[in-house]
Amino acid sequence: MDDFIFRAMIAGFGVAAVTGPLGSFIVWRRMSFFGDTLAHSALLGVTLGLLLGANLIVGIAAVCILVAVAIVLLQQHNRLGGDAILGILSHGTLALGLVVVSFLDNVRFDLMAILFGDILSVTNDEIFWIIAVSAVSFLILVLIWRQLLSITIHEDLARAEGLPVIRVNLLFMVLVALVVAAAMKVVGVLLVAAMLIIPASAARHFARTPEQMAFMAAIAGAVAVVGGLAGSLAFDTPAGPSIVVVALIVFVVSQAVPDVSRQP
Repeated sequence: MDDFIFRAMIAGFGVAAVTGPLGSFIVWRRMSFFGDTLAHSALLGVTLGLLLGANLIVGIAAVCILVAVAIVLLQQHNRLGGDAILGILSHGTLALGLVVVSFLDNVRFDLMAILFGDILSVTNDEIFWIIAVSAVSFLILVLIWRQLLSITIHEDLARAEGLPVIRVNLLFMVLVALVVAAAMKVVGVLLVAAMLIIPASAARHFARTPEQMAFMAAIAGAVAVVGGLAGSLAFDTPAGPSIVVVALIVFVVSQAVPDVSRQP
């Protein structure tokens, strides 16, 4: 196996391992638009990073975390509905990112790689970043798993039982923001939400417990990585979109099997 393929698989597996469990909560909570909002804000992080000469991953992580915090705070202290807040931040950050692009006349960058990923050119430093973020995010998710699950099932009851609802929700959204930043190299800012939603949606059809769904979602993501990379090499297609296409195929196939799930 060529070195660049091995590095791409390691990076893809690192992302799939954490997007599966996090994506499960996004599906349970019906927060798919939240993933798109962070993806749009990631573009703003990219453009700001290029404009300021900062590390792109750091720029993406910073902007995504700020947007995640803003979502939580606005939902707690604003009369607007959650979908309206997500829409405002999603399109607002996207528009702001496009405006910042106009100031990058003297900066050279690969727009296609930013939008759709470039996993085949992932470096050892980027692999370290992806694995580190995935490992820390996974560990934190394990620590807050039961609290987050209780809040997901019945937020008002969880609040009545004394659980720190706002703090746990904020931590969850920060984790998603960090993973979005880490996954940019794999599938790009436009398709990162797909890696959160599609494998988890496919796994939901089979899992009988939340833990099973999280595990199966990670496996489905890993299958998408392997299949996407294989298809990319065989048919000379872009790797990031190919990974998402395989994930979509996994989801379509899952719908042909009788539903045995008992999920929230």
